Amino acid sequence: MKISLIMEGMTEKVFLPHLRAFLQTRLPGKMPKLDPVLYNGRIPTGEKLRRQVETLLSVGKEPADAVIALTDVYTGSQPPDFADAADAKAKMRRWIGENERFYPHTAQHDFEAWLLPYWERIQQLAKSNRACPGSNPERVNHMKPPAHHLQEVFSKAGRGQAYVKTRDADRILRGQDLLVAANACPELKAFLNTILRQCGGEEAMVP
Repeated sequence: MKISLIMEGMTEKVFLPHLRAFLQTRLPGKMPKLDPVLYNGRIPTGEKLRRQVETLLSVGKEPADAVIALTDVYTGSQPPDFADAADAKAKMRRWIGENERFYPHTAQHDFEAWLLPYWERIQQLAKSNRACPGSNPERVNHMKPPAHHLQEVFSKAGRGQAYVKTRDADRILRGQDLLVAANACPELKAFLNTILRQCGGEEAMVP
């Protein structure tokens, strides 16, 4: 099973190793080949995304069996590109059209939402006692997305050290159980379950 993952380059660098480690524990003998298709900044939209998906599914020595597009809901544009995760997935579906091998997924509102469940680890790394921004990571929204909270907790901890995604996200996730974030973040759980389902791992699904 080959699954192409359309995603941002920085997200791939910090998240994919932890994703692979999680899948290996759930898919013994069924581990898919994850093929990251990376973009600097946001992933493509509209016709460009459709062409990319169709190419991945049909071209090359080993075309993908499935394509997953992973976008942030918060892209930094004003007005926002997407109202929420449901809107983002609906738009990607509309852009791609009927294709049963394409799966749209989102991080609501950005990838850092999936880090917020590890707030004690964040406090340790930032040497801060700042309170967690709420009990539901995916309700931290456009007005102040999760990445902004991490920037604040790192920069205002009295050490002048900014949050750097490629360094700190990996440190936050290192040694952590991805199920903690999956159980706090429905969009992450849906993303993981799509991969597990594609690999015949129904018995390994995240409940």
